[in-house]
Amino acid sequence: MTTLSSVRVAGLLDRLHEEAEVSDREHREEMMTQIDAAGGAIDAVITDMLAEERADYRATYRRYAGNFLAISPAYGRLLYAAARACKARRIVEFGTSMGVSTLYLAAALRDNGGGQLIGSEMEPAKAARARANLEAAGLADLADVREGDALDTLRDVGGEVDLLLIDGAFSLYLPVLKLIEPRLRYGAMIFGENAFDPAYKGYVGDPANGYLAFALPDESRGNIFAVKVA
Repeated sequence: MTTLSSVRVAGLLDRLHEEAEVSDREHREEMMTQIDAAGGAIDAVITDMLAEERADYRATYRRYAGNFLAISPAYGRLLYAAARACKARRIVEFGTSMGVSTLYLAAALRDNGGGQLIGSEMEPAKAARARANLEAAGLADLADVREGDALDTLRDVGGEVDLLLIDGAFSLYLPVLKLIEPRLRYGAMIFGENAFDPAYKGYVGDPANGYLAFALPDESRGNIFAVKVA
């Protein structure tokens, strides 16, 4: 039995995914309304969102303090499998939220024999909830959830990074990647959840920057998987 499939962790994740489904329903419906109003042009909606974020990303995400904005169970299993496959010992997560993705990654660290997950979350209540969920899962010893702006909290991640999950403010995807980049080992995996920012996509998609990147067909959420190859 793996940590992920244990009653303690699997049961908690099932409850959290159910709660996230209810919590995020209104947000998803609002997004669909905006896309429909734009004639189905999701790029136009994303452009407006990025412009709003760049003006004040802290204020933008403060509106979602009560939302999980969680990954799907399938994506969580992918993260767990990837962390196991690369034998991750140090994982960095931008955008911890309530800690759903954190649980999948911490479970992989446990099954890899240990390690450290460093997470960053701007909203104090979300950071507290994430820590509580890690405690409930028996995985708190593996995770350091840092409260505040990721451009500050992730300046020192303590060593070589095996896996990076980017899932926070869209406009910070590229700044966060560049912040962590000197610590990425060759072969490190980078998951960009909802990686809509053209600057980020262009950067990881250019082989000159040392990445091999692929779009993932996960529920049309704009997920990009990249590997540090040079």
